[in-house]
Amino acid sequence: MLRETSALEDAFDTPDIKRRYNSRMFGVIADRYDFFTRVFSGDRDRRWKRQFMAAVGIRPGWRVLDLACGTGDLTFEAAVMGARTVGLDLTTRMLQLASRKTAEARQHGGISVANVTVTPEAASRVTGWTAGDMAKLPITSGTFDAVTTGYGLRNVADLPAAISEVHRVLKPGGVFGSLDFDRPGNAIVRAIYLNYLSVMGGAVGWCLHRDPDTYRYISASLRRYPGSNAVADMLRDAGFVDVRTTSVFGGLMAIHLAKRPA
Repeated sequence: MLRETSALEDAFDTPDIKRRYNSRMFGVIADRYDFFTRVFSGDRDRRWKRQFMAAVGIRPGWRVLDLACGTGDLTFEAAVMGARTVGLDLTTRMLQLASRKTAEARQHGGISVANVTVTPEAASRVTGWTAGDMAKLPITSGTFDAVTTGYGLRNVADLPAAISEVHRVLKPGGVFGSLDFDRPGNAIVRAIYLNYLSVMGGAVGWCLHRDPDTYRYISASLRRYPGSNAVADMLRDAGFVDVRTTSVFGGLMAIHLAKRPA
């Protein structure tokens, strides 16, 4: 297994350090993020996101907040499903690229984004791209019918605070959904999985950015991530009900669903 550098090890020392590291790292990889996601997942990422959004069950007319939105895959998919959506991310460059997609959809009669074709009408339902921290949302309480995040909980600097903030901004009865990597329960499988992510991430990071740590961050963050069962307990502790966890891709990924009490 490739060994973590001191910079990557230090990135998890405190929430503030992790927040700054994430902002810098995702700014570096933003322009190649879509390409990397497709290649690294063997193009399974589209299938996982489709399964995830179907599970959340977004309805036309809902207001949806997509956290750690990146370049907007889930934000746009929610808009295509008829929701009015807002994308929020810590990294300004990600938001610039997402906003560019909105403009292209409106100007060119639609564009293809991940699983969906975003028509000008759907693009008009994306009401904003907002810079912000998941652990301290610049949003009024009780605003959204659903909150989604793809690969967000593992990356947030303060996980309990982020879960509390999601609960706060949801309307009573609102739905929260998360799609993320998971830590396999079997120790042998877990070791193989984390080694694969470290080696592959390091190789791709070197090829694309001359910095292996840019994508080895995935395995490093997973080693420190509490895993799906612990996250489910954290959701319950924060006041969520109907908490459900679905294993995806043989337990290497997980979908969390939870509701704010009505």
